Amino acid sequence: TWHLKKIPQIVRKRTFSLDSPKFEARTELELNSVCGIECQRKLPVPSLSELKDLLSYETIFENGTRTLTEVNVLGPVHDPAGNTTTRRSPRKKRQIYGTDSRFSIYDKRFMTNFPFNTAVKISTGCSGILISPKHVLTAAHCLHNGKDYVKGSKRLRVGLMKTKSRGGGRKQRRSGRKQGTSDGMPSFQWTRVKSTHIPKGWFKGVSGDIAMDYDYAVLELKRPHKRKYMELGISPTIKMMPGSMIHFSGFDNDRSGQLVYRFCSISDESNDLFYQYCDAEPGSTGSGVYLRLKEPNKKKWKRKIIAVYSGHQWVDVNGEQQDYNVAVRITPLKYAQICFWIHGNDENCAQG
Repeated sequence: TWHLKKIPQIVRKRTFSLDSPKFEARTELELNSVCGIECQRKLPVPSLSELKDLLSYETIFENGTRTLTEVNVLGPVHDPAGNTTTRRSPRKKRQIYGTDSRFSIYDKRFMTNFPFNTAVKISTGCSGILISPKHVLTAAHCLHNGKDYVKGSKRLRVGLMKTKSRGGGRKQRRSGRKQGTSDGMPSFQWTRVKSTHIPKGWFKGVSGDIAMDYDYAVLELKRPHKRKYMELGISPTIKMMPGSMIHFSGFDNDRSGQLVYRFCSISDESNDLFYQYCDAEPGSTGSGVYLRLKEPNKKKWKRKIIAVYSGHQWVDVNGEQQDYNVAVRITPLKYAQICFWIHGNDENCAQG
């Protein structure tokens, strides 16, 4: 069941202008030298003043201007994640683990309907997910390498799926003839991005090294879309998930032009990250990871986004390089921040 939680408040303290960035960073869809599972376990819990710094955020606008907003954090901030972890034996060093368990979605009826229609393509080569009529959630490293914005983010666009039709679509629909799956290669309706929010915790100057915990960003579209989007949820611990199972869809580079869906169970967790072996290739980075749980006191099930897929990572474990596919959990604090970005205030963000 989805459990309602009281959410800490993120309150705007002050906003000031920054110089325009250079937009010279290279887009890297796979990150190296990050803090792995063992490193994460040893990290101290951030103090309140550190949290204020990490959750302050940069906003870059379509015209290249940039601001930094400092925030205050009010209310309950520490939400202890269950440290019960499931140990798995080391896997082979590859992004497809054993049998490739990904599904390419070809059928129009699935592709253009919820939940698959919430997946979007980012013009820098990543994926993302619709979280409001005007907002998209994706990974921060799709836009910024920790020091500068990537080249392609200067004129950032989001591709919403539309399906190619092979002529006479209306006639076919009227006659009730079944649509063939060969029609199911998505094309994209590209929309410009008005502004982008990235938490300060992602920047190297703040965190020292690349901090996976803050690898998320929200894009505000120039024009609202009219599609169904997916709501945010607070990420439960592994033991609170049915079968510890997660799902996500994105646009993997090795399956060009296809929407690719996968599901798998989570192997391990830290306070801010999930470690799993979902089969995924570059291009699916930034996808929204979701769960399906019951609504409180109802028989209905509801899907909500509980993490952002950050990609395939090499990490040091016992002095050896091991690899995982990593997702950034939506904690109560991150929920409060993203909710604040969507609404522009914290009035609608008291509970999640």
